[in-house]
Amino acid sequence: MDRVTVALGDRRSDIVIADGLLDRAGALLANHIRDSQLVVVTDANVAAAQLPRLERALLRAGTTVVPIVLPPGEATKSWDQLRRLCDALAEHGVRRGDTIIALGGGVVGDIAGLAAALHLRGCDLVQIPTSLVAQVDSSVGGKVAIDSAAGKNMVGAFHQPDLVIIDPLCLATLPQREFVAGYAEIVKYALIGDADFFAWCEANSPALIARDQSAVLKAIQACIAAKAAIVERDERDTDGPRALLNIGHSFGHAFEALAGYDGTLLHGEAVSAGIAIAYGYAAELGMCDPASADRVAAHLAAHGLPINLPAALGTADGTAIVAHMMRDKKNRGDALTLILPTAIGHAEQRPDCAPAHVAAYLDRLRP
Repeated sequence: MDRVTVALGDRRSDIVIADGLLDRAGALLANHIRDSQLVVVTDANVAAAQLPRLERALLRAGTTVVPIVLPPGEATKSWDQLRRLCDALAEHGVRRGDTIIALGGGVVGDIAGLAAALHLRGCDLVQIPTSLVAQVDSSVGGKVAIDSAAGKNMVGAFHQPDLVIIDPLCLATLPQREFVAGYAEIVKYALIGDADFFAWCEANSPALIARDQSAVLKAIQACIAAKAAIVERDERDTDGPRALLNIGHSFGHAFEALAGYDGTLLHGEAVSAGIAIAYGYAAELGMCDPASADRVAAHLAAHGLPINLPAALGTADGTAIVAHMMRDKKNRGDALTLILPTAIGHAEQRPDCAPAHVAAYLDRLRP
């Protein structure tokens, strides 16, 4: 079992990674059980695919699971579902100091984490991610949020999990489209800080996409080690290295908002398009070699990931996209702050991007 610790002063967040950990959950969660029961927040798809494994593991430890099952999909990250979840926590008698288990992908992790931050001003949280996006990225670091009419992740908090249990075997039931979309988040880590890892991705992505267990485990371990190191240096994303994790996300979050969170555009697909566009725009500004931008786009496209404006945007033009981008939390004043690459393996914050120039560039990408 691989163990990574995110050290945060007098606090810590432990991450354990190994095949089959869900079946060992009774021992892993022993210190989090009160009154022989645990509340588990999940969604309907994960409840069918993975909840029985967790229930069996906890039952062997003498613990009962109290499930709260939410609808699947990004639309669940809403005020209505957050209110429903908080009401359910109260109805089930969850007390301060109790642990809430988030069993699911990034959506479940986000909304369950935010509810844990809010209920009684804070409950303990354990993340058990079941999607590739969540296993390589979103379950670690304590960012929890819901979406609002203003945009993606606009209502949120920092609430660190006490424990993250990553069992790559949970990915076996993940639909292939969602698995491939999650690959974009793996590539992200290579692009912002590890050119050698990008070369590894180029060589090993066919095996990874085919779900070769050794390749999947290697990728998860590499991403979690990188994420843990970044979070330790910049837990609350205060203009430090954590901002680099948002490469492509300023574009991608706008794409998701305009697509309507209805499943026609997955988060990883939006991020893939955003990363490719960020590289193209950096090349336009002279920050990045166009050959590097072409190399990144070709790698993403080789796996069927989008590298241009997604079709789900419909008729939205550059001005409409930038209007959403202007709501990004990184922005200061009237300019856009974008994470732009200078090479494969290196990126930086660019706080002075002119909205009109970005909009014009996006319009040139329209078919």
